[in-house]
Amino acid sequence: MARRPRKDRAAESPPAAHAFRQAALAAPRPRFELAGAEARAALVARALRLLEEHGVAVIHEAAHAALLAAGARPGREPSRLRLPRALVEEALAATPKQVLLAGKQPDRDVPLPRGDHGFVMRTGTGAHGFIEIDSGDFRNMEISDVATIARLANGLDQVGFIAHPFSYGVHELTSDIHGVGELIVNTDKHIWLQPYNVENVEFLVKIAEVAGSTPDRPIASTIMCSFTPLEFKVMDVEALIQSGRAGLPVHACSLPSAGGTAPLSVAGNVLMAVSEILAMVTMGHVLAPGLAVIATPLMFTLDMATGQALHACPESLQAKALAVEVLRGLGLVTHTYGMGSDTPAADRQSMAERAMLGQMVAMAGTDILGGVGQLQTATVFDPVQAVLDDELGGYLRALVAVPDLSEAAFNWDEVSEIGLGGHFLASGQTLALCRSQYRPEVFQRDRRDDYDKAGRAGAWEAARDKARALIAADPPEGLPDAAARAEIRRLRTRADEEIIGKATVSGRRAVI
Repeated sequence: MARRPRKDRAAESPPAAHAFRQAALAAPRPRFELAGAEARAALVARALRLLEEHGVAVIHEAAHAALLAAGARPGREPSRLRLPRALVEEALAATPKQVLLAGKQPDRDVPLPRGDHGFVMRTGTGAHGFIEIDSGDFRNMEISDVATIARLANGLDQVGFIAHPFSYGVHELTSDIHGVGELIVNTDKHIWLQPYNVENVEFLVKIAEVAGSTPDRPIASTIMCSFTPLEFKVMDVEALIQSGRAGLPVHACSLPSAGGTAPLSVAGNVLMAVSEILAMVTMGHVLAPGLAVIATPLMFTLDMATGQALHACPESLQAKALAVEVLRGLGLVTHTYGMGSDTPAADRQSMAERAMLGQMVAMAGTDILGGVGQLQTATVFDPVQAVLDDELGGYLRALVAVPDLSEAAFNWDEVSEIGLGGHFLASGQTLALCRSQYRPEVFQRDRRDDYDKAGRAGAWEAARDKARALIAADPPEGLPDAAARAEIRRLRTRADEEIIGKATVSGRRAVI
C-alpha cells in the first residue's frame, strides 16, 4: 500500500490540546463524585446557615460598614457579621460565570470555563525553598530564581498562568512586590498576585497596570485568603477592593487545615471552605460589583501524630474534590491544588501522590489545577518536578477526555467482516487515527535493551534536560518595554522606602 503524503496524513489528526489550545472534539468531562446531589445540597444549606446564624469576622472598617448597609447583621463580636441567606444567594446569582485570565498577547489568554471542558494549570505559590537542577540541593528561594521560574514556565504548555514565590535577597515586607516585579517582566503569561501586607496591595496592582493590565484584559489576578476559621484580615479585604477597581479577577481562597482550623472530618473541612468562599463571593458582590471571583479551596489535613499539615493525604484529596463538586454546582469557576506532594523530594512518592491528586480533582471538574513544581506541602519549588507535572497534566488532559463513541468510531464494517488471523494495522481507521494518541515528551516508553544502552536515563533525566533548555531559551515576545520596566523598578524602590520600617505587622495585618 502506497503511503500518503506526510502533510495529508498529519492533517487528519489535530494537534493536542493544552492551556492555550482547545481540544478539537469538545465533550463534557466525565465526573467522579464523592457525594450525590442530595448530600451536596445539604452541605450548601449548612454553609448558608453557618453564615446567617454565626457569620464571619471582617477586619476592615469600610467593608464592615458597606456589608451592614447591604443587609448583613451584627454578630456576637464587634467585628463579626451575619450574612443573610438572601444576600449570599443574590451574590451567587450576580457573580460572573466566565472569567478571562489574559496574557500579554491574545494567544496567551485563558478563558474559563474552557469551551472544551478542559482545565489549565498554574505553578506553585508561596514556596520559600528551591531545588537546584544540577545538584538536587535544597536552598532558600532567591529573588533571582523568580526569573528562572518564569523562563521555565513560559515553555510549559499545560501551565496557563504563573504565581510568584516568597523570595529571599530582598526585605521580607516587600518580597511580594519584588517577586511580582521580576515575574511580570519575564513572562508573557498571566500572573497571580499574592500580597503579604495591606500596604503592599496598591503597589502590586500598580505594577500590573504599568505592565499593561486593563479591566478588559487583566494580565494579573489576585488571591484573597480567609484567616480560617471564618475571619478576613484587612489586607485580604483591601486586596479584593483594589482588585475590583482595577478589574483584576480574584481567587477567593480558603485554606482550612482539618483538625486545626477546621473540623477533622472531611465533611467539616469542606463545610469550612465552602462557607468562607461563599462569604468572599458575597463581599465581592457588595464591595466590587461585577468582579470575577474564582472559588479556590486549598485544603490541608493535620497529621494528628506529628502536627504536620498534609497536602496529599487521602483526606485532603477527598476534601479538595468534594469542595470542587459543591462549588461547581453553584455555578462558580473553581481552582484547587492539582499537583503537589508532602515529600521533600521529586521521588517516586511525589509522583504517586500528585498523580492521585491530579486525577481526583480533574475528575471532580476543577477549572484550574494549581501547584506545578511544588514539594513538601507547597513550601519548595523544584524545576524538574515542574516539567514532570506539565507532562502529567498532558496525560490527565487525555485521560479525562471523553472517548469518541460515534458510529464511525466502532469501525463496524471492518469489525463485522474480520477473518481468521486478521488485523487492523492497514485499516483506514488506524491510518486516520494513528497520530491522535497521547504521546509523551518526557515520560519514557523504551524497551529494556534501549533503556540499558541509554544509561538507564528515565523520565526524571529527560525532565531535567528539558528544564535546562527552557531556562536557557530566549524570552518571549510581548514583554513590557523599557519604559514600563523602568517604572516597575521605581515602584519597587518606592515600596522599600515607604513600607520597610513603617508597616504594622501583626496576625491581622500581614502574613509573612
